[in-house]
Formats: sequence, structure tokens, C-alpha cells
Amino acid sequence: MGFSPEAPGPDESGLAVAPAKSHGKLALALAAIAIGLSLVLGFLYLRSVRRLEREVAQLSQQTEAFRRLVERAQDQSQTLAQQASQAATNAQAAAQQRDLAKQAQENSETQAQLARQQAAAEQQRANQATQQAEEYRQQREAELAQLQQALSQIAETRRTAMGLVMTLDSKSVRFDFDKAYVKPEYRDMLNRIAGILMTLKGYTIAVYGYTDDIGTQTYNLQLSQRRAEAVRDFLAQAGISPTIMTTKGFGKSNPRVPSDSEQARAANRRVEIGIVDSRLLTNGQLTAPN
Repeated sequence: MGFSPEAPGPDESGLAVAPAKSHGKLALALAAIAIGLSLVLGFLYLRSVRRLEREVAQLSQQTEAFRRLVERAQDQSQTLAQQASQAATNAQAAAQQRDLAKQAQENSETQAQLARQQAAAEQQRANQATQQAEEYRQQREAELAQLQQALSQIAETRRTAMGLVMTLDSKSVRFDFDKAYVKPEYRDMLNRIAGILMTLKGYTIAVYGYTDDIGTQTYNLQLSQRRAEAVRDFLAQAGISPTIMTTKGFGKSNPRVPSDSEQARAANRRVEIGIVDSRLLTNGQLTAPN
């Protein structure tokens, strides 16, 4: 009897072929399931990877942003540190300026105090000098008053701004016309005058000569100078130091009696003795007494 090749038959072991097909389908199903699971797992994995990539990208962006924030914070911190350092420097400079200003103020106050003390000392010296000058003036006034009283008993003596002026004219020491020598009869009077003047201290003696109005001005200046020198020489011989005496001739200027009479001319031929405080004599210049 024959059989169909598709008909199952027993294998070498005598088992049927149908169970083998069932196993094959099962394997295919399992494989399909495995592939499906693999696809599902792969999809899930891929989606997880993409999500992780997105998260990593976000983290990278956040990290970059944080880095920039940190850099800005560092820059701001550095700027603030520089500002703080500059502020500290400015504060130190301001403190130094304050100390210098305080020291300058103290120095100024010290100098002002010294200036006030010096001014007070100068004022005290000025007051002392004024007091001494007043005492000196009173002393000189008393001396001049006594001197004027003594000299007035010999010849006319008057006060001036510089001291005293004693006039030796025709009433006391008479000079002849065109003559300059001292006559013997007047020597005793000049000795008395010298005795009084020798007691002076701190004074200078100026001897002024004059003439009448006859003759030229040039000649009369010379004549009046000789008359002044004649009286000065006599006083020097009487004991007065020549170093304190000066002479000057004024010719026919400043007539004592403005007239051309013989009596007036005799009065104008005269010598005047000026007693001057040495402190009031300026630059050794002699001027006609007032």
C-alpha cells in the first residue's frame, strides 16, 4: 500500500511530526515576542536616552548660565574689592589730611599764641620805652629850665624846639664892624658861660655867626663864620671839648633888628650859642635857630 509524502508518519523514534510543528510556532511566537520586547525596550531606551540628552543639555545650559553668573559675581566681587580698596585708600588719605589740618591748626594756634605773646612783649617794651622817653623828656626839661635860668643871668637865652639859644649881641659881646675877634672885656663873660656849659652831658653846642647888612652876601658869610669860630675857639680854650661844638655862619640873614641904623647894625653883628640835645640832632646838620 502506498502513502502521501505530506502525510505525517512516524520518525525514527516512532513519534509523530505534529508536536514538532507546535514547537516551531511557539518558537516563532517567542521570537516575535522577544523582537517586540526588544523593539519596545529599544524604543523606551532610545526615549530615555533622548530624555537624558535633553536633561544633559539643560544641565549644560544651566551650568553655563551658572558659570556666567559666577563670573559676573567674581567680576562684581573684584570690582567691589577694588572699590573697597580705593575707599580705604581715600579714607586713609582723608585721615592724613585731617591729621595735617589738625596739626596745621595747632601750629597756627601756637604761632598765634606766640605772636600774641610777642605783641604783648613788644607792647610792654614800647610802654617802657615811652615811659623812659617821658622820664628822659622830663629830666631834660628840668635840666634845660635850670640851664636857661643860669644862662639868662649872663645874656638873653630863649627856648627852642631843639633846646636853648643864647644871644651874644651888642648888649653882651659886641663885635666891631668888619671884625671877628673877641675883645678882652668880654672874655670874663665867656668864661662864665663856658663854666656853665661844661656841666652839660648829652648835649652838643652849635655856634652861629651873623653880620649886619653892609657888604656882599659872600663876604658876610665868611665874616660870620669867622666870628662863630672865634667864640668856639675861646670856649674850647676855656675847657669845653671841641668834639661837641660846631660852627656855621649865616651872614646877614635873619637880622635881629630889621633896620639900617647903627644901633640895629651893632645888634645884628652877633653870635648865638645853641645848646641842642644830642638825640635831637639829625645828620649833624645845623640850621638857624628859631
